[in-house]
Amino acid sequence: MKNELTKEMNLEKINLLEITKHITDNHKNFVVSNVNNHCLRIAVFTGEYDWHFHSNSDELFIVLEGELLIDFQDRETITLKPNDTLRIPAGTIHRTRALKRTVNLCFEDLEADTVIVE
Repeated sequence: MKNELTKEMNLEKINLLEITKHITDNHKNFVVSNVNNHCLRIAVFTGEYDWHFHSNSDELFIVLEGELLIDFQDRETITLKPNDTLRIPAGTIHRTRALKRTVNLCFEDLEADTVIVE
């Protein structure tokens, strides 16, 4: 009965560890789910992303595994470890880095732009 109800309501259970445990790419980022006008993205990566900002959306990070370094042009780097979260306001120039395999969630507006800074 429970499975029938879940299907009927179009609900989908997703286990975040299961969908990421076999990813070996240096950078993999994809949408897990949409919620109203926002999306939940998951990123598995090692290395660094370009300096950038989002002019029209805040970004909320939650680390599941590893250690996420978030560099800013105008303040010190913030280090996030598992279960840490950080909201980056729209317009804030930043980049993410991971020295080892890191898995993090990111909530952002569906229409969020990414402006790369040279």
